Amino acid sequence: MQMLLPSMEQNGESHLKEPLLPASSGASPAGVSPRKERKTRKVMFSVRGISCASCAVSIETVVAGLKGVESIQVSPLQGQAVVQYRPEETDARTIKEAIEELNFEVDELQEQEIAVCRLRIKGMACTSCSESVERALQMVPGVKKAAVGLALEEAKVHYDPNVTSRDLIIEAVEDAGFGADLINSGDDVNKVHLKLEGVNSPEDAKLIQSVLETAEGVNHVEWDTVEQTIKVAYDPDITGPRLLIERIQNAAKPPKCFNATLHSPPKQREAERNHEIRNYRNQFLWSCLFTVPVFLFSMVLPMISPFGDWLSYRICNNMTIGMLLRWLLCSPVQFIVGWRFYIGAYHALKRGYSNMDVLVALGTNAAYFYSVYIVLKALTSASFEGEDFFETSAMLVSFISLGKYLEVVAKGKTSDALSKLTELAPETACLLSFDKDGNVISETEISTQLLQRNDVIKIVPGTKVPVDGVVIKGQSHVNESMITGEARPIAKKPGDRVIGGTVNDNGCIIVKATHVGSQTALSQIVQLVEAAQLARAPVQKLADKISKFFVPTVVVAAFLTWLGWFIPGQFHLYPKQWIPKAMDSFELALQFGISVLVVACPCALGLATPTAVMVATGKGASQGVLIKGGNALEKAHKIKTIIFDKTGTLTVGKPSVIQTKVFSKIPLLELCDLAAGAEASSEHPLSKAIVEHTKKLREQYGSLSDHMMESRDFEVHPGAGVSANVEGKLVLVGNKRLMQEFEVPLSPEVEAYMSEMEELARTCVLVAIDKIICGALAVSDPLKPEAGRVISYLKSMGISSIMVTGDNWATAKSIAKEVGIDQVFAEIDPVGKAEKIKDLQMQGLTVAMVGDGINDSPALAAADVGMAIGAGTDVAIEAADIVLMKSSLEDVITAIDLSRKTLSRIRLNYVWALGYNVLGMPIAAGVLFPFTGIRLPPWLAGAAMAASSVSVVCSSLLLQLYKKPLHVEDTLRPTDGSDSV
Repeated sequence: MQMLLPSMEQNGESHLKEPLLPASSGASPAGVSPRKERKTRKVMFSVRGISCASCAVSIETVVAGLKGVESIQVSPLQGQAVVQYRPEETDARTIKEAIEELNFEVDELQEQEIAVCRLRIKGMACTSCSESVERALQMVPGVKKAAVGLALEEAKVHYDPNVTSRDLIIEAVEDAGFGADLINSGDDVNKVHLKLEGVNSPEDAKLIQSVLETAEGVNHVEWDTVEQTIKVAYDPDITGPRLLIERIQNAAKPPKCFNATLHSPPKQREAERNHEIRNYRNQFLWSCLFTVPVFLFSMVLPMISPFGDWLSYRICNNMTIGMLLRWLLCSPVQFIVGWRFYIGAYHALKRGYSNMDVLVALGTNAAYFYSVYIVLKALTSASFEGEDFFETSAMLVSFISLGKYLEVVAKGKTSDALSKLTELAPETACLLSFDKDGNVISETEISTQLLQRNDVIKIVPGTKVPVDGVVIKGQSHVNESMITGEARPIAKKPGDRVIGGTVNDNGCIIVKATHVGSQTALSQIVQLVEAAQLARAPVQKLADKISKFFVPTVVVAAFLTWLGWFIPGQFHLYPKQWIPKAMDSFELALQFGISVLVVACPCALGLATPTAVMVATGKGASQGVLIKGGNALEKAHKIKTIIFDKTGTLTVGKPSVIQTKVFSKIPLLELCDLAAGAEASSEHPLSKAIVEHTKKLREQYGSLSDHMMESRDFEVHPGAGVSANVEGKLVLVGNKRLMQEFEVPLSPEVEAYMSEMEELARTCVLVAIDKIICGALAVSDPLKPEAGRVISYLKSMGISSIMVTGDNWATAKSIAKEVGIDQVFAEIDPVGKAEKIKDLQMQGLTVAMVGDGINDSPALAAADVGMAIGAGTDVAIEAADIVLMKSSLEDVITAIDLSRKTLSRIRLNYVWALGYNVLGMPIAAGVLFPFTGIRLPPWLAGAAMAASSVSVVCSSLLLQLYKKPLHVEDTLRPTDGSDSV
């Protein structure tokens, strides 16, 4: 998990007031506000036809006269024009057109900026809808890329701000017949909402806005005059919410007084989800209010005599009371509750595609207007007898409304894991204030949103860590399971990093904030998972292909069904008794046609993949496995070969003493104390391992002292070791070469032990006291405790493991033998690792790479699926498709197994989605009717259509029950395998 935090020096208590990162040194020129600099944009044109200096002058004169243009420079030799302009007053297209009007040819814009914005899309029902929104966005000039997530109901748009704007993008979505709201833009990630008091005039509002806009680090200021609130987007490296509040308060000139407090707007996604659920529920209840009487008047009361006899009373000619009541009650359902189907169908057909709304509108209108024809015919004729279908139209709308209500409720639960992550951060934090000597002078409880970089906070036992930071005082254990999935609390001491949202268990710690707002690990995880849920998995292409011709095919099938029953009925080609009472052949054929129209629902098909991906990525994040999108999730299930790096991946990545040997009567602890005393001044990794081992040994022997023996005459012998005078004794710690330099004799016993360690690929460090070898320490980079079991489990899954490392052959073979890897490639450089992966891919294998370092990034990028160990470098994590936050190899298995379970669930979802259509359409078309008398009335077809979407979403939700296939309990490996004599 620590990979999400930049590397930083350990801070001691003496650095309480010292910033962890230096403040921005770049100052703005005098008189020019940073905000103004940010508000201008630069665009470059390639202009052909400039023959002389006067041409350049004429271009400069015309363009400089345009409103919003701040400066222009034209180079006649290079044929280029560079224009600085204010985007709120003009745009690049206007400037380009102005130059073209002077009869110059202007090429495409160069050095385009790319901005990103996220939109909430309302009204999408199926894959056709999401494709329509995507097409509408891609047709907007300046939009480079657009991704629309059906299940997430969001769109992520990359666009050129020189050509288009967020308003035009939203307008394009609305033109396509859908609603769109801006969630955020690229410069809008770190933002704070403030409620203002004391602002009594427009002049006050302008003053505050200008004060904030000119503040360094402020990117965007948005004023809400109705709510008297202000939204400020800022750079957390430069400023913070408390500084902004202070600036607002200082802007007031007595007797005026401005006050700003933190304002928490309702969570947009949650509010909109609840609003959508309420809408569908209300639509269903209103439709029931009219549909239930229609159902009673048409299907229940006529069969109960004498209670239903009054419905047959004739008002005029053959029109009865029942007909009139059904017509009056059905009309509000058809045209008020069902109005959204008309709107959706209109916009779909206008754009040249068809969706579920088209099917529902066709089916309900066919039933409704045929029924109106029956009523009017009965009104004008004394001999005409016919049966209306008003109950079909009303019940169809009601059942579809119920289905959509159940679907949005279920869809809301697919992002439960993600919403739980976002709610992990506590609401308040205890901020410490210091005097100039570093003494605490006050403790203040403030909102977590008001924390700024370099703030020092106190975290007491049992409370949550509010933001990412580094411990500067105190010791404790922190439970990080909610972020990393690691069940065992992690020990924290000064210099260790802590993650926002984790729980402090048993000690009081003082923490300096390093990352706040969107830069915290928790925010980055949420952003990563949201991006993954928006990405479209390749398996979804099947649904996309089917959806393109699905609705037209259904319409044709419905028409052919109607013809197939109507024509034989007219020519009496089937027995007359097949036709139910009070129906004729036309009405029977119409019912079959409407049933075919309604039973086939493209919604379930569109939800099959995205809902499963949403649940799986959210569940993976809660288990410590970050999957970057549907593509990585799908590819992982095909993995046949995994390439492991050695250092930091299969091994811990930190040398430690794993065995000791004593060759004299000196006690082991004294031997290690002398060795550590000599090594204490060295920065070499082996030296640190010996010092660390000595500290652990002291704890085992019950020694409470951390004090190292004092050394004098310390000297480093490059490539050999160190020498020092410790407690009046000459102590040599190093290899065979060091001993030879000081003419220390090596006994056969020592030689044999060194050979044994070399065979095991361990570094043998000899310790000589007064030129007599008294002992040896075997140093190695120990294997991770779970490595052997993970390799064994992968074999049982049919996945082969290969180790590729830059280390020497002896070490590589020893490690591979210990974990059970048969195939090893050693002494390979970073490019060579990538080449090995490509060789395996040429053999038709799907290859995964597991690594942690900068040297692994080419291989991670080259692999079909790159898995980065969480504690690795930022470069490796950026190149990877999957991040194992806990740095545990067992999560390699979790990622692959989760992928397999998800793909299996997606296939099952397709079975649910297509199964309803494959089985439902023939039954709706009346295939069973001649043999069994079974037919699917339109209202029942509508219920089946609604059930298909709900069943697909519920099927995806079962992934919430996923459990890891392998869980290795962390057992402490013995650090002292000493064989003392």
